[in-house]
Amino acid sequence: MTVPPLQRRHFMRRVSVGLAAVCALPRLSYAASPPWPHRPVRLIVVYPPGGVSDGMARVLADPLAQSLGVPVLIENRPGAGGSLGMDALARATPDGCTLAFSAISPLTLHPLIARVPYDPLRAFAPVASVMRTPVLVVGTQAFTGRGFGELIAQARSRPGAVRWATSGVATIGHMVLAQVRMQSRTDITHIPYQGGGPQLNDALGGQFEVLSTNVAAQQLQYIEGGRFQALAVGAPARIEALPAVPTLAELGFEKANRDSLFGIFAPAHTPASVVQRLNLEINRVLRSDAVLARLRGAYNLPAGGGIEDFAHEITLDRRRNRELVAGDRSQFD
Repeated sequence: MTVPPLQRRHFMRRVSVGLAAVCALPRLSYAASPPWPHRPVRLIVVYPPGGVSDGMARVLADPLAQSLGVPVLIENRPGAGGSLGMDALARATPDGCTLAFSAISPLTLHPLIARVPYDPLRAFAPVASVMRTPVLVVGTQAFTGRGFGELIAQARSRPGAVRWATSGVATIGHMVLAQVRMQSRTDITHIPYQGGGPQLNDALGGQFEVLSTNVAAQQLQYIEGGRFQALAVGAPARIEALPAVPTLAELGFEKANRDSLFGIFAPAHTPASVVQRLNLEINRVLRSDAVLARLRGAYNLPAGGGIEDFAHEITLDRRRNRELVAGDRSQFD
């Protein structure tokens, strides 16, 4: 069958228009999705300005900005143990231009004991672990024993008489105490504080027998001066500042051998290529002499590693916390 010339011209014109539209699609798509990073990166720090975590985030920001070619702007969003800042991240556009620096506890612990405004399993993309903050367990001048073994012996012989202070319910120091109390089956009285200042002042005044806190220069000075007795550390291995002090794992309390793991997070659905690039750049920055010196100066341990490694650490911590909270929910009320 022969197609009339007029119909054939109309058909070819439509084909040409369709091909032109298809050929234009890649250019339109590229124009709508500029290469990352296309604007300054906002790094939400879920803690107040001036602390060790805030300082570490600022140390990371400058070399990261140089690598990415855009400014990295710090935004402090403290509150609710980090949950407020993580909620801001969960609501951000997942384009790789909003990140957060936080401990993993807003994902692995807080949702187990209180309502949070985000889904801890689905709202975030782990990017890279940054540092571990060891836990230090010390005896004050009110503690009459020598060593961690005598602490447990006193707790067994005098239920409730040994008082153990932490910086608050569901903090890492409290998690250490809860694990020790559960494993040893002892009645140790928890003294929760709101922050470290009043807690440290009362420790020096002998208002309780035991204190769990982060390793810091001030606490080390009190140990050297005899005002505190170092009983144990929560860390993967003995720390350089206290080589004679055993880890809780060495003392038989492996589940209590806790530290705080901090890292960088992105909103869920951030492109995988962006997350991978960020992981590579953060690991490169963590190997620099300046960052390593800052970590050691604050008695923190460098972390780092792949995205899967960080995600695995988060899963393990969530499982461990779930078992602990389910075992004795009353400790967290």
